Amino acid sequence: MNEIRENETRDTDIVIVGSGAAGLTLALRTADFARVTVLSKGDLQEGATYYAQGGIAAVLDDSDSIDSHVTDTLHAGVGLCHRDVVEHVVERSTSAVSWLVAQGVPFTTESAAEATGDDAAPSSQTELSSLHLTQEGGHSHRRIIHATDATGKAVFLTLQQRAREHANITLLEGCTAVDLVTKPSADGTGRTCVGVYVLVQASGRVEAIRSRFVALATGGASKAYLYTSNPDGASGDGIAMAWRAGCRVANLEFNQFHPTCLYHPHAKSFLITEALRGEGALLELPDGTRFMPDFNELAELAPRDIVARAIDHEMKRLGCDCVYLNITHKPPEFIKAHFPTIYERCLSFGIDITRDRIPVVPAAHYTCGGVMVNTEGETDVSNLYAIGETSFSGLHGANRMASNSLLECFVIAFGAADSIRSRFEQTALVDHITQWDESRVTDSDDEILVSHDWDEIRRFMWDFVGIVRTSKRLQRARSRISVIREEVRDYYIKHRVTNDNLELRNLALVAELIINSALQRQESRGLHFTLDFPDTLAHAKDTILSPETH
Repeated sequence: MNEIRENETRDTDIVIVGSGAAGLTLALRTADFARVTVLSKGDLQEGATYYAQGGIAAVLDDSDSIDSHVTDTLHAGVGLCHRDVVEHVVERSTSAVSWLVAQGVPFTTESAAEATGDDAAPSSQTELSSLHLTQEGGHSHRRIIHATDATGKAVFLTLQQRAREHANITLLEGCTAVDLVTKPSADGTGRTCVGVYVLVQASGRVEAIRSRFVALATGGASKAYLYTSNPDGASGDGIAMAWRAGCRVANLEFNQFHPTCLYHPHAKSFLITEALRGEGALLELPDGTRFMPDFNELAELAPRDIVARAIDHEMKRLGCDCVYLNITHKPPEFIKAHFPTIYERCLSFGIDITRDRIPVVPAAHYTCGGVMVNTEGETDVSNLYAIGETSFSGLHGANRMASNSLLECFVIAFGAADSIRSRFEQTALVDHITQWDESRVTDSDDEILVSHDWDEIRRFMWDFVGIVRTSKRLQRARSRISVIREEVRDYYIKHRVTNDNLELRNLALVAELIINSALQRQESRGLHFTLDFPDTLAHAKDTILSPETH
């Protein structure tokens, strides 16, 4: 890892905050004409991409079509997807997969799936028609490209290696972005991003990075909930920084809860991919009874919001701690070949999925809303981009369809790279960025306040802003978050920043935005289900919040 030296203002052309699929893709697509610095809050792999099991949705089979993929996405999004964005992304799905194959991502091929199920690393000459396709909830066709059940890991490791090999890409680990640096735009109508302040965790110093462009690729905010499939860093950092810089956010009330996370006292945030249900796994009550056919004609392959609510309903009705996912009717060789990661992980907890049912519960999984962007990742602030789960492009609507998220990462990152390229020569570094001032702060001697507020936020968000909501619960959550936000502001002003209090600051802000968004939506649609407004309104409308009016 390269280091930022004391009192140094690092100059670069592009700063990318986040080192997952979206961030690394943008880095690789721009490094041929720009110096790129990628910031990672922890180890490079500690993002959602590395842990993504399912795959990438793309139209590759002759029986499938662009129109079918678009229709499935619009249906899952319950009227809130932006059709032009859906068409833009889906139309580019094949080129995105082609690029990944050219990078060397070891997707599973048909021959490998039929033989042992082992990864088969295709060369850049591999025919896309040879890739094995699976099916997931909401999809009418088998269109999920995957690397067994560890697609995110395969994508991440490949792109990371490519980035490490590129002379124009600098990867900085252990660097937490504090805030964006902006100045008034030349025409006086807005603001322009000119850099970022960064906490170097090893030294505890905050340093300035001056850049022509900044891209936020920090992932979502599912760590706002007590139970989540996400890694610890998913604290909404990019959304919070963009909001403080003047960007609008949209549809943050739509938090997707993955229906099936492993329920075990020692299993932390382990997701059981939807592909199991795509290959025939059944959801059962403790007594072995199937229940999904009672909730939707697609049964186990219904969209995630429907499956998660059905599980939540049955758990509350029966007072049980979990339900069960059963794939034991499939041959053991098939299970081990197609789902080796899940098989080994469950086995480590004493669950042999070839013989035993898997105990599962819903958990916060994906933030469908975020920083408002266009198809090139451009935000309300000039020279500031947001890509991946941090952003709201209009693709996902009220419920993200499985495996569209990785696809969005690549397609919008491609667009952002094209946008930056077109503006690169006309965009210069600013002359100066003010150094971070710590002259009026002290070290904290009471970190328990941080951990206590963090824990309280996650608990009341789970209880009051979860899978099933009411106006009373949301108002209680809003009352509590306003008190915590004041505590966090006071703490932040008085003490030197640490990674923990920066994450808490961001998490508290994004939790407040989620709550305010949920209170504005007086209907039930997709992932937002409220007992006070159970019907879906005839007219679908995005929930847009602006820093200027809040």
